[in-house]
Amino acid sequence: MGPAIRVRLFAGAREAVGAPSLPWPVPTAGLAIETLLGELVGRYPRLGPIVRHSRFLVNSEYVDPKRSRVAPGDEFAIHPPYSGG
Repeated sequence: MGPAIRVRLFAGAREAVGAPSLPWPVPTAGLAIETLLGELVGRYPRLGPIVRHSRFLVNSEYVDPKRSRVAPGDEFAIHPPYSGG
């Protein structure tokens, strides 16, 4: 595997993938978050409805998925809406 990021998954996203995190290969030049989400949903289709309502962080900072990118070594987190108490 080439350069990678760490994808962290929370709540329903974790359930959809079946793991709390996973490594994900990205090009050395980085990858648009929208492209990354498309790849993730392609591999884990149950993520599709979840990511539509999720918030995203890169290296612990909230980002706009339409304007942001990830680069090798980054940590990308998917936070779906939480429920319960």
